[in-house]
Amino acid sequence: MKTINYVIYGIFAIVLMACNNPASDKNKETDGEKMTEGKNAAVVNLPLEWTVNANIYEVNIRQYSEEGTFNAFIEQLPRLKEMGVDILWIMPIYPIGQKNKKGELGSYYSISDYTGINPAFGELDDFKKLVEKAHQMGMYVILDWVANHTAWDHPWIKEHPEYYEKDADGKMISPFDWTDVVSLDYNNQEMRKAMRDAMQYWLKEANIDGFRCDVAGEVPTDFWNWLRPQLDDVKPVFMLAESEKPELLESAFDMDYGWEFHHIMNEIAQGKKNVKDILSYLKVEQERTSARAYKMYFITNHDENSWNGSIKERMGDAADAWAVYTFTMHAMPLIYSGQEAANEKRLEFFEVDPIDWKDYPKQGFYQKLIEIKHQNEALWNGANGGDFKPLKTDHPEKILAFRRLKGDNDMVVIINFSKEAFTSQLQDFQLKDFEVLIEDNISFNQDHQSFEMEPWGYAVLRKK
Repeated sequence: MKTINYVIYGIFAIVLMACNNPASDKNKETDGEKMTEGKNAAVVNLPLEWTVNANIYEVNIRQYSEEGTFNAFIEQLPRLKEMGVDILWIMPIYPIGQKNKKGELGSYYSISDYTGINPAFGELDDFKKLVEKAHQMGMYVILDWVANHTAWDHPWIKEHPEYYEKDADGKMISPFDWTDVVSLDYNNQEMRKAMRDAMQYWLKEANIDGFRCDVAGEVPTDFWNWLRPQLDDVKPVFMLAESEKPELLESAFDMDYGWEFHHIMNEIAQGKKNVKDILSYLKVEQERTSARAYKMYFITNHDENSWNGSIKERMGDAADAWAVYTFTMHAMPLIYSGQEAANEKRLEFFEVDPIDWKDYPKQGFYQKLIEIKHQNEALWNGANGGDFKPLKTDHPEKILAFRRLKGDNDMVVIINFSKEAFTSQLQDFQLKDFEVLIEDNISFNQDHQSFEMEPWGYAVLRKK
């Protein structure tokens, strides 16, 4: 198997590691200029230094506690800090549209005021306190942003109907089957400026650290390229795109979703694919993902949980094996609210449905994975980490074994991605000088060269 080599990014990373400053004035656009494709692209720089070995934690305020408030979530910050969380992605906090709303409470992603606060969550000062306390603990906060559409009762509907897309009869339209929202028209330059102003508001008013942008691929790339340096002018930001559109990672966004790989995870867990599909995907991913950016890997998130099933439903006993993979590859790992509680229910999307935390049975597991990620440079995100090199085994369709090496940090990961038990060994590679950092359902012989693997067993090892 040919080595999938991330070291080709090395020189690029070294040169650009310090380039986290706002874009220069010559890349700005004045209010009187028209925004055109490629004209005002952001300076191409690597994501911020604090992201190099970071994880990201998605916060569902509505379902996080019985209260469903910012203040109730603030009480959990010390626990999350102890677990090792780096970046808090807060799901939409804005007032929810009432016209055409779905369910009792409506969708977080149907926004009636881009600079307002959902009163069910608290007040602006409560959110600012959340951000301040997270910063004091060394964590960062990014806000969920919905630039593609608004609620039907957003003030722009009446004040600026020209901001919206319309059909042949001049009627405003919804994207897809999302009948509770209406599509914005990115041909309108004034709307683009209003969107920029609203995003800058949160950087200035609440001192957040960036945005996760909903359905980012449905918004024209030239808007994001124009926007990014203007956000960085307020403060350097981290930008996550809900997309797998490669061009978004060229300059506008620092990370996008590993959606395609997530589906491969589910299919392997269900016995429909195998390890060879992982290696095939990685080749494609390397070719189409910008060297300056990250992928985000996840075993669940708010969409997957609510609409496609809990981790248990989709992955069964394979869940921990996949979690280990997400923390030991080049991508940034995501933890969704309730994942550390081994949540096994689909959280309601339009209603109140608090998570049952059950004394956080998986907290120690994720704390250990985060610790391993933080402490071992070979496992860091994107070009900051080491090469990925598959290791040969005698079960190539069932076992994924790989090495990641950066400097003196030499890591090996072995995972059984099958429901079968067997004895196996590595070929052409010695493990006698490696120590086990975390393992489950695997038993090594004295020199670690052969091992007994139970279904979905795994081990992460480091050279002494």
